Amino acid sequence: MSINDRVIAIIAEQAVLEPSDVTPDSTLEDLGIDSLGLVESIFAIEEEFDISVPFNANEPTASDFDITNVSAIIAGIEKLVAEKV
Repeated sequence: MSINDRVIAIIAEQAVLEPSDVTPDSTLEDLGIDSLGLVESIFAIEEEFDISVPFNANEPTASDFDITNVSAIIAGIEKLVAEKV
């Protein structure tokens, strides 16, 4: 399973949706993911990929990690995974 598919599966699980309901342009707000769901998603992503996401849960807009939509989240994770190697 690709990084893209794995991230979408994690986000879909947090949103209680089918992965097919999650598109690259979906925002977390569109998917009904609140701040707690966002933190849970970040933890699940970190565990899945063995990475540390530079994310400030108290101030997500001040983070270097872009959470504007699903494709931005995937791009950020791909970068972190590539840097890990």
